[in-house]
Amino acid sequence: MSPAAPPTPSAIGHWIGGEGADAADGRTLDVTDPASNRPYAQVARGGPADVAQAVDAARTAFPDWAATAHHERARVLHRIADTVEDRHDRLAAFESYDSGLPIGQARGQARRAAENFRHFAGVITTLGEEAFRQGEEQLSYVVRGPKGVAGLITPWNTPFMLQSWKLAPALAAGCTVVLKPAEWTPLSASLWPEILTTAGVPAGVVNVVHGTGPEAGQALVDHPGVPLISFTGSTTTGRHILRSCADHLKAASMELGGKSPVVVFADADIGAAVDAVVFGAFSLNGERCTAGSRVLVERPLYEEFTCRVAERAAGLRVGPPADPATEVGPLVHSDHYRRVLEYVRHGCEEARLVTGGGRPAHLPEGNYLQPAVFAEVPRDARIFQEEIFGPVLALAPFDGEEEAVGLANATRYGLAAYVWTSDLRRGHRIAHAVDAGMVWINSHNVRDLRTPFGGAKASGVGREGGAHSIDFYTEPKSVHVALGEARPPRLGEGARP
Repeated sequence: MSPAAPPTPSAIGHWIGGEGADAADGRTLDVTDPASNRPYAQVARGGPADVAQAVDAARTAFPDWAATAHHERARVLHRIADTVEDRHDRLAAFESYDSGLPIGQARGQARRAAENFRHFAGVITTLGEEAFRQGEEQLSYVVRGPKGVAGLITPWNTPFMLQSWKLAPALAAGCTVVLKPAEWTPLSASLWPEILTTAGVPAGVVNVVHGTGPEAGQALVDHPGVPLISFTGSTTTGRHILRSCADHLKAASMELGGKSPVVVFADADIGAAVDAVVFGAFSLNGERCTAGSRVLVERPLYEEFTCRVAERAAGLRVGPPADPATEVGPLVHSDHYRRVLEYVRHGCEEARLVTGGGRPAHLPEGNYLQPAVFAEVPRDARIFQEEIFGPVLALAPFDGEEEAVGLANATRYGLAAYVWTSDLRRGHRIAHAVDAGMVWINSHNVRDLRTPFGGAKASGVGREGGAHSIDFYTEPKSVHVALGEARPPRLGEGARP
């Protein structure tokens, strides 16, 4: 018997100007539990009027927050991290119940959320300005100021952690914020008002507007008082947002889809590589942007590697998200579940299904799927080319480095890549040849928050992480000062009578 679901609010509203609010027109959306697909709450369905009110609150709060000293902002961020950690168990329970994430993995996400605030508190207090001296005549220096109200649009996978990943640098940089969480997973976002108020964040500095992408999200992108948009989500939606941002000349940071390759050479540490592949493809229910969902294995190792991965996938414990023994929980929403099942159907037509792909017999309701492993997947197959965002893994053999790189680069995506080999020179060659924003060699997805995060090709535009995030949320200004007597060229003297 799994633990009971946590007590949850029956209604989730906006938070604007430091106060709770219903949608301006009173509309709501049902929020469902992915383990049963039954509604358990209603969330405010925001639109242009709600976004306008939130932007007004953020613009009112902006001058004072922007003028707050860096070290004081850092203290606030540390208090936010403390407050998140104090609510660790409740936050993890909300995240697990709302998204289907196994409770053990949800606890890890809660810790990472606090880490994000601590990290950017350090970044903003240690990041220096640039200065340039032109001989003895001129000094030029660069100062940075916050751009204004940041529009943050976040996804439904690990929602709270990814909200913190955007909130922390925006606040550190001095921006005020309007956050639009994903409508499928609003529950953990309902904790932000309590957390931010307890941490002493002034009213209006952070505002939360719930609702759908086409309504609340589009209104945020279109609002003239929001000069920058940070979005994490699908490539299709990202393209649409970029077009809208171009119309308004807004800055945009886009972390989009991925179909990341794992390249495994015959000389790899097979045990470590299998562990990394199973973890990377099936943790977080396979709903991970950097998931290594295409595994390319050198032919001499291919059969053994496929068998070992399939055996491990078949042994994964699929179950209720609140059960500590669960390793793979239900997919986030019934619409997404049907989409993933459709990819499984295509995969059965395109390749060889080695294991999984169906509903576990002991779970008759909810969005449960036994992790699927496909072998001999051709490069033109849909399950090789398209982002599935679920526990579905495609394996294919290769012969030699050239073919490995060709297969790795054979999709429109370029977010992450993983290389496994005992020859580090080859590892570096492959890492440099693969079209990806991030590459791990002989490692699973271990993040260093100081490094740039983002992708190439259809996987995104721009980079965030460490100082790169502060670059996005601030506007540089160059100031040039004459060190001696100014001697500009004198024009017009020759025209005097």
